[in-house]
Order: sequence, then structure tokens, then C-alpha cells
Amino acid sequence: MRMTRSVDSVQFLPFLTTDVNNLSWLSYGALKGNWTLIVVNAVGAVLQTLYILVYLHYCHRKRAVLLQTTTLLGVLVLGFAYFWLLVPDPEMRLQHLGLFCSVFTISMYLSPLADLAKVIRTKSTQRLSFSLTIATLLTSASWTLYGFRLKDPYIVVPNLPGILTSFIRFWLFWKYSPGVRQELSASTNLREFT
Repeated sequence: MRMTRSVDSVQFLPFLTTDVNNLSWLSYGALKGNWTLIVVNAVGAVLQTLYILVYLHYCHRKRAVLLQTTTLLGVLVLGFAYFWLLVPDPEMRLQHLGLFCSVFTISMYLSPLADLAKVIRTKSTQRLSFSLTIATLLTSASWTLYGFRLKDPYIVVPNLPGILTSFIRFWLFWKYSPGVRQELSASTNLREFT
């Protein structure tokens, strides 16, 4: 965004949903008293907020972006009001918040399935990012293992779709390999340019 001074090729919604996801897991970690969840998601929330601010700086359609941000923040505030005001028992609150975080994370991991259908139809992986697929696999696997260590199904279950969709993407890269070569070539050219 900074190099091109444009957001035309960058989608905004992933920044926003990831920020909400981080804030939700941060709340879950705080309620659970788990410093790993707190620190990782606090850093994630700060970074995503910075990405949103950079996006807003370079965006020409600020009104639409601000409307999306305000709407999702309103939903987040209503959700937190529900958890903190209407669910008085801390253990029940932890379960409800864990379920909310799990469902939200699963929906984030499964949302690119529409893109996967387009990849199969077009037989091209140009719309997929190989490096993002690797990052998703490593992140999902790490959180799954951490969830198993804690015996916390709210951490384990939502990360399994991330592992599954990563393997599906790897299979698509293997099946339609010219897209991988094009992406690797483009990233090599970008490094040579900078």
C-alpha cells in the first residue's frame, strides 16, 4: 500500500475481521488469565489496527471503510455487553466467549472457500498466496497444539479448519503449479526491484 499509495488491490475486510478476532481472543485470554493468549492477541490487535489506519490513509472511499469499521465495532461492543452484563457467572461467560471466538475463527478460515472454487473453475492459483498458505498452516497448527496442551477445545477446534484449508490450497498449488511458479517469480522480481 505504501509503495503504490493505493489500496486498489488490497481487500479491507480481512484486516477488520482479524482485528475483531484478535480483540475477542484477547478478551478470552484475559478472562481465562492466560498470558500467552493475552500477549499474542494484544500484539495482533495493535498490528491490525495499524494496518487499518494505513489502509484508511491511502483509501479514497473512506466513508465505506469507516461504515464497515463502525458496524463491526458496534457488533463487538454489543457482544461484550452481552458477555459482561447478561452472563454473570465467570465460568459460563468463559464458555460463551470461547464459543463465540471459535465460531468467528472458523468462519474466517472457511471464508476463502469461495476463492478455492474459483481456482478449481479457472484452473489457476493466481488468486491464492503461497506464503499466506504456509503462514496459515503454521499458525493453525501452533494454536491447535497449544490448545491440546491446555486441553481447551475452544482453541483446538477453530484452528482445525485452518489446517484443512491450508492442505487443500497446497493441493491446488500442486495441481495447478504454474500459479506457484508465477508467484515465486513475481516475489523474486519484487525483491530484485527493491
